Amino acid sequence: MQRSLILCLLMLVLATITAKAQFNDTTNYHLIFNGSGTANRAPEGNTYLLNNALRFEVKKKSVSLNATNSWVYGKSNGSVTNNDYSAAIDFNLYKAIPHAYYWGLANYNTSFSLKINNQLLAGAGIAYSILDRPNAYLNVSDGILYDLSDINTSDTTREVYNTYRNSLRLQFHFVIKDLITIDSGNFWQPSLLRSNDHIIRTTFGLGFKVTNWLALNSSFAYNKITRTKAENTLLTYGLKLEKYF
Repeated sequence: MQRSLILCLLMLVLATITAKAQFNDTTNYHLIFNGSGTANRAPEGNTYLLNNALRFEVKKKSVSLNATNSWVYGKSNGSVTNNDYSAAIDFNLYKAIPHAYYWGLANYNTSFSLKINNQLLAGAGIAYSILDRPNAYLNVSDGILYDLSDINTSDTTREVYNTYRNSLRLQFHFVIKDLITIDSGNFWQPSLLRSNDHIIRTTFGLGFKVTNWLALNSSFAYNKITRTKAENTLLTYGLKLEKYF
């Protein structure tokens, strides 16, 4: 697993360096860090959850490249509840019909709470923006992913398998009076080979802008993997830092 993590990190660094080398002066760069968590101290025990994500975006008129790393770690009464890491590279090509684009994705995941030892998702598809304004964005996308996974289907059974998935996503972003942001991303990824194998991921974020680079942020996330019979729900709040350059 450590080798896979190092490989993914190297892929992200190389992609970022390549993007910087290939894009010209009209390219926009966007760096975002979300640091959030929850904590509870009670006579019955202590619990805490840390949720951190770093995203780097490179965009020009015809293409964009994004690199993301996220890590969720939590404990309850001294026992680990979450140790979930994700690294992803994705790109968009804006050369289709108006308000539509092609996308490609490579994503590595490992998750204690969802019983995923290693998972690699890679694929491509097309997306269409129903709303496409700076303060109102609504987008739907669909595509095919190849899934190579090493999972625990029970406490004593470990399985390595592969499948193809349809990946359907609904995403929106709204800004209210330049002060409040509402974001959501929702994925349904059923296997094309097994009817009882699907992945559900949904996130919802609410932000309150403090300055041009700082916002107070709260987020809700729900994830379910039917093959491992595991799911998690994460509710966190914290800070969002972002910089355009």
